[in-house]
Amino acid sequence: MTSRKILALPAFFVSACLALFGWQKAASRRPSLPSAEPAAVGEISGRIVFEGARPSLERTDMSRDPVCAAQHKDPVYMEDGKVNTGGALPNVFVYVKLGAEHLKFSVPSNPVKLDQTGCVYKPHVLGLMVGQTLEISSSDPTTHNVHPLPKLNPEWNQSQPPGAAPLRRRFNHLEIMISVECNRHPWMWAYLGVTSNPLFAVTGGDGKFEIPKVPPGEYTLAAWTATFGTQERKMTVQANQTATADFVFRAP
Repeated sequence: MTSRKILALPAFFVSACLALFGWQKAASRRPSLPSAEPAAVGEISGRIVFEGARPSLERTDMSRDPVCAAQHKDPVYMEDGKVNTGGALPNVFVYVKLGAEHLKFSVPSNPVKLDQTGCVYKPHVLGLMVGQTLEISSSDPTTHNVHPLPKLNPEWNQSQPPGAAPLRRRFNHLEIMISVECNRHPWMWAYLGVTSNPLFAVTGGDGKFEIPKVPPGEYTLAAWTATFGTQERKMTVQANQTATADFVFRAP
């Protein structure tokens, strides 16, 4: 190697180092890309009540299956139309109907569980995401026949004798709501809300609900009841804040 090439070699490395330093400095000034999920979220909470004279509840007649009847010392009444103290409405399915279409949520790996105990579906109303597993078990010493009645998802009907393994099914299409009956016990009903996001809740006995981890944005919130219809309202959710949404239902 000639002396001229030997002297030129360090100059080349100096130029390369300067160029690299300049690129890194410029990169540090570039704006960072937004993350896939917002760093801060809010929540939606509220209470749902009924105003007016409480509707009378239908008493459940379990005499057609003595095994079912023997499990209850006190009368059992249908859940639909139930109004608790202070007008509190339980079993209301509250969900984000519009505004979350552009958001992506992972489908939970844990199943949503529906049990049959005392010849009653528990819980009476529940929600799950599209593609999430519904696990149906029976704690009763009698045979049930689980029969969802969807309009957008495939219908199925399966017997479940005492001690049988839980049934596991998935729904691949959004559907609010899906009725579930038992062909052997006509008083047994449950309702499934199949959503495209986890932004839903079911009111408890006090009529209250809470939907956590809601990304900031503009939404349409819907409240579904089996007896009194559905109501909707638009609302804004801000980061690190709780948006309140109360609903009042009356007899149709």
